[in-house]
Amino acid sequence: MFTHEDLQQIEARGSAAKTVQAQVERFKKGFPWMKIVGAATPQRGIAVLSDAQADEASRYYEQAEIHGKCKFVPASGAASRMFKDIFSGLGTLQAGQDLDAQAAVSRLAAHIRDFAFYTPELFGAPQDSLEYRRDVAQKVLEAPGLGYGSKPKGVILFHRYADEVRTAFAEHLVEAQDYMRNPDGTADLVVTISPEHKALFEAALAEVKERYEQRYGVKYNVSFTYQDKATDTVAVDAKNRPFRTEKGELLFRPAGHGALIYNLNNLQQEIVSIKNIDNVAHERLLPITARYKKVLLGKCVQLRDRIFSFLRDLDAQPDPAAPSCRQLCDRIEAFLDKELCIQLPLTPDPAARVALLRAKLDRPIRVCGMVKNEGEPGGGPFVIAGKDGSSNLQILESVQINGDEPRSHEILAHATHFNPVDLVCCLRNYRGEKFDLLRYVDEEAGFISSKSYQGRELKALELPGLWNGAMSDWNTLFVEVPLETFNPVKVVLDLLRPAHQG
Repeated sequence: MFTHEDLQQIEARGSAAKTVQAQVERFKKGFPWMKIVGAATPQRGIAVLSDAQADEASRYYEQAEIHGKCKFVPASGAASRMFKDIFSGLGTLQAGQDLDAQAAVSRLAAHIRDFAFYTPELFGAPQDSLEYRRDVAQKVLEAPGLGYGSKPKGVILFHRYADEVRTAFAEHLVEAQDYMRNPDGTADLVVTISPEHKALFEAALAEVKERYEQRYGVKYNVSFTYQDKATDTVAVDAKNRPFRTEKGELLFRPAGHGALIYNLNNLQQEIVSIKNIDNVAHERLLPITARYKKVLLGKCVQLRDRIFSFLRDLDAQPDPAAPSCRQLCDRIEAFLDKELCIQLPLTPDPAARVALLRAKLDRPIRVCGMVKNEGEPGGGPFVIAGKDGSSNLQILESVQINGDEPRSHEILAHATHFNPVDLVCCLRNYRGEKFDLLRYVDEEAGFISSKSYQGRELKALELPGLWNGAMSDWNTLFVEVPLETFNPVKVVLDLLRPAHQG
């Protein structure tokens, strides 16, 4: 299947021929559907906290002993999707055809003054003409204008203030000093970027770092990491043959955010907060954003301490058949069922029962915010049946669910919440040792999607998503958070929403 030149190309990427061969075979056999027990809801699977419970969780976080914490921000993608409609509209305008008032380019031009990246020197006064709409689109997308069509989303100006304008990256710095500050006054951020964008991010950091450190009384420790090229996956054609470029070379594509499990696995901190680069809001909403992030952090530390206590209690039980051990196992099983929706198969042998409970407890922890479903895109929270006969909580994407199967379709129709990618993780065990996160990935939970290359159709393979299959075997708790905490910018016109205006 692979030529000598192919093998050299594969080796140069840090991969192996057997890995690429396995990827081709995966295209042929596909991925299995997830077996859904039910949607996670406030009745079972999603914790809905009272104000008093939220306050308690926040206080617990602020008083907890934590062995290092950091904010992990996936930010490697370019903003091309954010401006997809603008690119399309520009093509229409350049062909001499005008657009109606509701077209993305028309709205961009009509509201240009409401965007943080507007300056009168660059864009002038808004006009209702084809030429002005074309001019605005070109200056936003291309150099010598802003060049946003090829820049990463993190360095695009999102918000305007009385004395400054801020990028999405800058807003993450502002958030970090509030809810992720260490006892010594530092705030650690790890931002995953593409290598070609490093200079842009370094410049964005240099522009605000000293000013924000003085303003907020914080010291930032920011590191940039890259998605390893070795995690890219080979593309195939419609017949599942390796896709080749016009030069005859194999075509590799980034394998999605699931590849970031390798970056996450390199972190040494115990508690990690994860939030996408584009999910930020104007600082006037920081009080509610920070409040519920502290709630998630608190629930994570509470869950950590409860699980660690159970594990230490198991360590203190010398005889699995003793009544005290059986009673402890009963309490653990009730906890797993009630709090984490983990129902275990019947295990009559006392020693096997203890071993199973220990295995279920001693694994990474994540607490995920969930918002009420109001039509936003994204995966959702479900209770699924695991391969070992137990049930657990998972975040699934629609492509993992067989929508043609009547029961699954019915469950999807009654789902109440979706995943905003707002989660907190505990990466160490009860002995203080770092988990090897790669041991907890479900390799059967990846994706196959249809893409194109220079007008030619192809199939792309994505690794199990970071908060999907890559965290499949983690202990998971879902907590409802207000919709006000979820303010993603998927397209540029999202910046006109109230959360992004002053």
